[in-house]
Amino acid sequence: MRIGGLGACGLSLSQLLNVGMSRASELGIGGSLIPSGGKAKSCIVLFLMGGPPQQSTWDPKPNAPNEVRGQISAISTCVPGVQFGELMPKLAQRADKLAVLRAVSTNDNAHSSSGYYMLTGRPHTPMNAENANPGPPNDWPNLGSVVQRLSPPAQNLPTAVRLPNHIFNTDGSVWPGQDGGMLGHSADPWLFRCAPASPDYRILEFQLPDEISIGRLGLRRDLVRSIDRQQDSTLGTGMVKTFGEQQQRAYSVLSSAASRGAFDLSVESVVTRARYGSTQFGQSCLLARRLIEANVRLVQVNWFRGPDEPSDKPCWDSHADETNRLKNVLVPPTDDAFSALLDDLSDRGMLDETMIVCLSEFGRTPKINGAGGRDHWGSVFSIALAGGGIQGGTVYGTSDDLGGYPRSGRVGPEDITATMFHCLGIAPESEFHDKQGRPHAVSRGQVIHSILS
Repeated sequence: MRIGGLGACGLSLSQLLNVGMSRASELGIGGSLIPSGGKAKSCIVLFLMGGPPQQSTWDPKPNAPNEVRGQISAISTCVPGVQFGELMPKLAQRADKLAVLRAVSTNDNAHSSSGYYMLTGRPHTPMNAENANPGPPNDWPNLGSVVQRLSPPAQNLPTAVRLPNHIFNTDGSVWPGQDGGMLGHSADPWLFRCAPASPDYRILEFQLPDEISIGRLGLRRDLVRSIDRQQDSTLGTGMVKTFGEQQQRAYSVLSSAASRGAFDLSVESVVTRARYGSTQFGQSCLLARRLIEANVRLVQVNWFRGPDEPSDKPCWDSHADETNRLKNVLVPPTDDAFSALLDDLSDRGMLDETMIVCLSEFGRTPKINGAGGRDHWGSVFSIALAGGGIQGGTVYGTSDDLGGYPRSGRVGPEDITATMFHCLGIAPESEFHDKQGRPHAVSRGQVIHSILS
């Protein structure tokens, strides 16, 4: 048995619980939250890794030449004068709930570095750096890390969660901007690797082995406490106190039916699960809704590189055969899941207090290449927001006639993060402190007031 760990239980929760969190005050890590008056209690981030083509989704160009327009036609939405790509009919009928930003720009054409910019609101150094790894000087904390630092957990579950996997490139390199960065691993958003659409879906860390009941777990907890007391008398109180708090949080999660139940999709009706779609992305969106109901403040759902993704065009990175990928793999599941999430939250009376942000690291080139795909393009692309103080039926910013560059209303990732923090009740000038106790404003961007209700 490991002192302070969960070896006595035969469990792996120690990998999910932030061991360093209880030592934050010892390291001088804190923060000062300035209220913003935002309406959102929580946020769901839908990250479409790879870069959707703006011309076939949020910003169609029906009058552009064929090599720009592509084979995906434009359709009218329920908002007069606003069109989406034809593969998003459900979202088109819910455009009155959406705010679309059509002039987002990172000016970075590399997945890793542009992704870092979008996930943190800080540009990568250097820009256009592919297969970049986490670490200084690119150690600004993830959005969820900042929210977690300034918003302690309301109950047993963490403040920020990522699922169903982290984001990585072809060579296996993990994108920077997904963890706590300069705040340390204690501020990492919790990563839950799962396959919620699979028939045998289980999150083992939150389920006891068959041979261990809640009562037996209590006996093991008492045993570990006894060992801790003995160790405390010989080794001093500091580290054992840290481990004791860690253990208590782990036991609280395991013994709490509400906490464990937040991950149980089997309690959802067949109809509800079908609305979200049978894909991992769709069921992850449903899982995100359940976590928000359990008082998790920020959930990031990643469209990640699964084992079935082709190596030459994984996820939304459609360098080739774009039309077939969009029609058969990418857009319909997104249309199903995003629209179901909007309806589900609205039906439950939660949409007004839950912000949804659907984004990616960049967009795609205006012209289709020789392989029938589009390449990386950070000069301009589109994202969509809804709920939590966002004004639906809004389009902010325009791109040029080819969807290649901003024409008006350009916004950068820092403006998006400033807006997200504002909606979550955190003014952009709020500060967190790094390990050296230095203060940092959570965002250097400007709140996009034009899309707020």
